[in-house]
Amino acid sequence: MSSSTATARPLLVLTVNSGSTSVKLAAFEAGSTRDATQVSHEHVSGENLAADEILTRFLAKLPRCPDVLAHRVVHGGTRFTTPVKIDSDVSRSIADLSELAPLHNPKAIEWIESSRRVVGTEAAQVAVFDTAFFSSLPRVAGEYALAPKYGTDAGVRRYGFHGLAHQALSQRWMQLTPDLPRGGRLITLQMGGGVSAAAIDQGSPVDTSMGFSPLEGLVMATRSGDVDPAVVPYLEKRLARSAEQIVSLLNAESGVSGLSGGSTDLGKLAADPRAQAQFAVDLYCYRARKYIGAYLAVLRGCDGIVFGGGVGEHVPEVRRRILADMEWAGIEIDPASNAAAVGREARLDTTRRAVRIFTIPVEEEGVMVSSALEVMGR
Repeated sequence: MSSSTATARPLLVLTVNSGSTSVKLAAFEAGSTRDATQVSHEHVSGENLAADEILTRFLAKLPRCPDVLAHRVVHGGTRFTTPVKIDSDVSRSIADLSELAPLHNPKAIEWIESSRRVVGTEAAQVAVFDTAFFSSLPRVAGEYALAPKYGTDAGVRRYGFHGLAHQALSQRWMQLTPDLPRGGRLITLQMGGGVSAAAIDQGSPVDTSMGFSPLEGLVMATRSGDVDPAVVPYLEKRLARSAEQIVSLLNAESGVSGLSGGSTDLGKLAADPRAQAQFAVDLYCYRARKYIGAYLAVLRGCDGIVFGGGVGEHVPEVRRRILADMEWAGIEIDPASNAAAVGREARLDTTRRAVRIFTIPVEEEGVMVSSALEVMGR
């Protein structure tokens, strides 16, 4: 077989999108970054997942062994600002960064090692980093007001997260708006269990709501979002708990769940007449609205707002409350279009105002496949 024919053969790319208690696997036949077809997918959730068993079962469904595996890695720190081919040095560095992402980076290493055992060493492995999209934030958006020895020199800075999701939303937005140079000025909202917003100017992020950790920013399913750091030592004394326990409380027992008394279903809460249920939804939406206002200032207006993620794609009432009465900013959501858009791509604005509003399903795997192909020289 000639080298040109071999090069033209589509690669079978396996994406491994691992979380702290779940994994999404998908396989794609991909000839280029613009030519990829999904051939299989699976989503598995639970504690202590058996990675070798899950991968072996998934591989049995595929027509052949994968040529390359693309792994989502939550934290790349300041070292990894682009996708990289995984070798022993890269694996060690990802493990070292577990101090910054203790719930996620160890899981990524677990799946990388499992893939090496199950798939073998002939298949290439590529790491695609969730923080990479935000690695070029302007200094004013990427740093805290700390002396360098306590801040950037110590690795304390705003890394940003959900980068693959915001990148996917931005790329699809650019496809939908060819009249805008590289998508113009865009605000993206990734609203799932975790929630984050990003301000994107012509395809490049200029700010994002998550910072040193995914705890900063918007109200989330179980995370508090922005809170005065003085709350931590105050609650340490008040509740007789350690700082680690308070941070755990802010991550796992706060947000919508903490406000509502245990529920994180925004759709059901929005329909619940109880005052506390309505307050939980209102605070959730208020914080998102507040960040939109901030990003309108950062971007000097905007051309579009995009909603993605489980809540962003499936709960029209949340979108309505976030954008209500914003005609002054050129933002007006169409009630009928918004109500009809559940779990699908749709345009939501009235077209009477300047700002276009969309809901777009988040395709992180598409970004992972493109990244893997670029690393492999396709």
